[in-house]
Amino acid sequence: QVQLVESGGGLVQAGGSLRLSCAASGRGFSTYGMGWFRQAPGKEREFVGCINRSGGGTSYSDSVKGRFTISRDNVQNIMYLQMNSLKPEDTAVYYCAASQWACSSSPSQYQYWGQGTQVTVSS
Repeated sequence: QVQLVESGGGLVQAGGSLRLSCAASGRGFSTYGMGWFRQAPGKEREFVGCINRSGGGTSYSDSVKGRFTISRDNVQNIMYLQMNSLKPEDTAVYYCAASQWACSSSPSQYQYWGQGTQVTVSS
């Protein structure tokens, strides 16, 4: 089992950058595929991107590809989401999640979730 805590959210102007962190406690962080999702008010939870167990492979949604980068440190048990060129439409609560199986775009494939961190991008 793993517990996840996100941090690093905040208010930023359009075009700016933020880096989110997802700190994991518990056992076996390196055995989980990890993902980032986001949810804006009145909308469904949306896949942002994911990273495989070793950190050697990533996948991103088309809406963030080229602007966001996911990385992980399996020694420090932490995952990052570097967000550049932020747009107002990136405003949402961002969640990290852990999957016992693989990096996936489907929320149903993730067994563990953090509490979320708010990102607000002003125009």
